[in-house]
Amino acid sequence: MNKVKLVRKILVYAIYVVFLVCFQVSFPDKISFDAQIADIMFVFVSLVAYYYGLWDGIIVGLVVGILRDCFAAPAILSFNGDIATSVGIGSLSMFLVAVFSASVFTVKMHRKFSFALITVATCSVIYKILGHGAIKLWTTVFSSASYSLSFKQVVVDSILVQVLLNLICAIPLILLLRFAGPYSGGVNPALSKNDTGGNQSWLTV
Repeated sequence: MNKVKLVRKILVYAIYVVFLVCFQVSFPDKISFDAQIADIMFVFVSLVAYYYGLWDGIIVGLVVGILRDCFAAPAILSFNGDIATSVGIGSLSMFLVAVFSASVFTVKMHRKFSFALITVATCSVIYKILGHGAIKLWTTVFSSASYSLSFKQVVVDSILVQVLLNLICAIPLILLLRFAGPYSGGVNPALSKNDTGGNQSWLTV
């Protein structure tokens, strides 16, 4: 990759990251429904890793994760019952999302639109299940508090709503990455060479 293309890629990623992080932090009410907020940062990292590969996903994921920890770190109950801000969860989560998204439904599926949505949905379900599990473990074992969410609240009101919101956000983000993304033509040349059968048009919408 020459310097012009590298600079273009960095600038495009930087613009998207800053805009999406600022939008999610500043206007969460605009992208929320039934007490759940669409996780634009999460979806963006998942799509970048899915379409452009592991290293792009990891780098963008760590940057987004650090910003997530700075501006939107989840609050947890400390051992003495006080509310404390967690640090590092955002970075770890975005890293794992990038690794998963870059490894599933990719080369053999030609990184198509439909499987991009499946990847986002799968990541969202796993993330929410692990999140609820971690909260239940922490509140009942480490902080001696009660976990009062019912099965319906967890599955229907939390997981399903979150998945739907993330999928709605994924559609315009996929189009942006395809037609105004970090790579000319929406294709990472390093990945297209390794695609099944040498197909150079694996990124389809």
